[in-house]
Amino acid sequence: MPTEELTRQRTGGVGSILRTLFHVVDVEQAWILQGLQGKPEFHYHYEDYDSLDAVRNLSDVCSPRILDFVMNWCGDLENRKLDDFTYGEVLLHVVAHEIHHMGQLSVWAREVGREPISANVIGRNLM
Repeated sequence: MPTEELTRQRTGGVGSILRTLFHVVDVEQAWILQGLQGKPEFHYHYEDYDSLDAVRNLSDVCSPRILDFVMNWCGDLENRKLDDFTYGEVLLHVVAHEIHHMGQLSVWAREVGREPISANVIGRNLM
């Protein structure tokens, strides 16, 4: 997809396809790698990741650490508190957040004449 389409301002999301993809990676790492691990919240800056390759590379850096945390989830974490929420609530919110943005990206894919990627997570070898 041309960069112009990835960066074009759109209705919904956080403004563009690329900015929304960046937002999903950034927020996921902030909640899981920072908040749920007791570290101060940290956010990357979009200006440092303003290409599809840069966002993919950021995702490739964050994903293994996120997967490690999720795969080592144990029942003891479910009710542990993070501010006014439990870890379980935060993890469910991360899932809902990503599904929300998958829907937005699906609409935008159709707008530019592309077939959206399925939101189905079954069969993707995620676990």
